Amino acid sequence: MKPKLKIKKGDTVVVLAGKDKGDKGKVLQAIPTAGRVIVEGVNLVKRHTRPTPQMPQSGGIITKEAPIHVSNVMLVCTKCKKPTRIGMKILADGQKVRVCKHCGEIIDK
Repeated sequence: MKPKLKIKKGDTVVVLAGKDKGDKGKVLQAIPTAGRVIVEGVNLVKRHTRPTPQMPQSGGIITKEAPIHVSNVMLVCTKCKKPTRIGMKILADGQKVRVCKHCGEIIDK
């Protein structure tokens, strides 16, 4: 059984710990098996890559985002614009949705 993350691809999050503390960014990818997320413009690392026959111009030093643990990020509510914890709520039609703990707004569309 894979672990459930309360943060999904496309969410806006703020970093709580590490060298990029306080930075906001959009989640590019969620990795539930590792409990990590990749956030746009956060935790940038340099990778030395060599050219391959498929992509001859791909060699050199490439800067890209590395995964960050999900406990080090917090979702930013779309309504109240504050970093918030996430609650779960079951609607009348039986759908399970994420809810902002500050304002009670439904986060899922």
